[in-house]
Amino acid sequence: MVERRDLIKGSAAVAVALAFGLPGRALAQDKKVLKFVPQADLAMIDPHGTPAYVTRNHALMVFDTLYGVDSNNVPQPQMVETGQVSDDGLLWTLTLREGLMFHDGSAVRGADVVASLKRWMQKDGFGQALAPALEELAAPDDRTVTFKLSRPFPLLPDLLGKTASYSTGIMPERLAATDANTPLEEIIGSGPYRYVMSERIPGSLNVYKKFAEYAPRSEPADNLAGGKIANFDRIEWHTIPDPATAAAALQGGEVDWWEQPTADLIPIFEGADVTVAVKDTTGNLGLLRLNFLQPPFDNAKIREVVLKAVNQRDYMLAAVGENEALWSVPQGIFNPKSALASTDGLESFIETKNYEALKQELIDAGYKGETIVLLSTADYPVINAFGEVAADMMRKIGMTVDLQVQDWATMASRMKNKGDPASGGYHAFGNFSAGAGAMNTAAHTYLRAGATAFDGWPNIPEIEDLRTAWLSAASVEEQAEIGRKIQEVALKEVPFIPLGLFYFPTAFKSDLEGVLDTMPVFWNVDRD
Repeated sequence: MVERRDLIKGSAAVAVALAFGLPGRALAQDKKVLKFVPQADLAMIDPHGTPAYVTRNHALMVFDTLYGVDSNNVPQPQMVETGQVSDDGLLWTLTLREGLMFHDGSAVRGADVVASLKRWMQKDGFGQALAPALEELAAPDDRTVTFKLSRPFPLLPDLLGKTASYSTGIMPERLAATDANTPLEEIIGSGPYRYVMSERIPGSLNVYKKFAEYAPRSEPADNLAGGKIANFDRIEWHTIPDPATAAAALQGGEVDWWEQPTADLIPIFEGADVTVAVKDTTGNLGLLRLNFLQPPFDNAKIREVVLKAVNQRDYMLAAVGENEALWSVPQGIFNPKSALASTDGLESFIETKNYEALKQELIDAGYKGETIVLLSTADYPVINAFGEVAADMMRKIGMTVDLQVQDWATMASRMKNKGDPASGGYHAFGNFSAGAGAMNTAAHTYLRAGATAFDGWPNIPEIEDLRTAWLSAASVEEQAEIGRKIQEVALKEVPFIPLGLFYFPTAFKSDLEGVLDTMPVFWNVDRD
């Protein structure tokens, strides 16, 4: 059988890619234009509209943040010039750098920061962890922002510089006044690139231009900290859903950078003028989310049987491939690099399964033959693979499964539907979350298990109590014990099922230099 990667090596496949009709082809030879293929279509341009990482990456280009984490995951001032905290830890005073400008020509003010953060806190789990301690968020003057607290919150800089969704980027007050559940119709930030709405072609093209008035910090770029120097005049994001076409376009020089090449196509770049490397070493946490609002997954015993049926190797092999340097199992609730990580209770995820015994456990737990609506998307090959393996696993333990594969925008919208499947709802979906977000309890979107829980809506008071305890833990040892307890509860109550930790290689033309060891960011990158 001829494999897809062998076909792509031929000139005919490259010719197909060159004839693909990528918007803006006339600029292909312009050294100050960078053409990028994102992991999926940028369906949502509002940074608070979805936690999808394609939107987070878009936000990093357009919006600047008060703090940015360096390569040691330590928050460093970004828009902030100085940050001071009172001796009792109850008042933080942040002074903004001079000369910060928005893309519409207006100055960045303290009032813009306050409005932006208030909008963001309505959507973000980490932000909502701050809310109970926040008495007042105010702007005494245009360059000052104050946080008045009822109890110390030493993680405030970590919060304001978080890498996981949702973005803490700052926008003008007039836009931040938009209800958090109403998508923005105008995208204005103060970051190194401005978004060109007039050139947007939904499903195909997004364009960014260098913001000439941006004043980068003087420190060297380091992850999301330091100077964000824009070396390209124009950056184009081209949505190419078919991996074979994306690979051929990169080979043929039609694009410069493909964010997430699929595992089966990486070998075609051997010997080519293409660099393939893992740049984000915090990885990604694969997961299966079961909907707590819909039977049968409102039953903890049934959720636990599904967890027992998961062999993480199956998911990693299907989604990432046989190169075990790109994935790790068994994987628990937290990133292995976190002080909260524990190996307790993970043996089940790599054991051989007795599906007949699990069938009986499922019946004993109360499964009545309900058809399980499992959402998936072909736009993300990894999520597509998770869906296929999960559907097969569920069928093996006696479940009836309706695997529904749709585009990402449709899936993301349906994930928020709390209705039953007949009303557009669902029972389960596969997804992945940035490993950086799984480093602690506050930024871990899928660990929220109460009133502010993310799609799937787990309600596990014990996890919420432990999350609160972590926020005031006095030592690393105390944090580690809290992490162990959270995992113990999670493996019984199942807010989500971890499927493994994996790493996305990225592929870019070898004449690009300065690509940082982090998620795809476009400052510091240049063409030699």
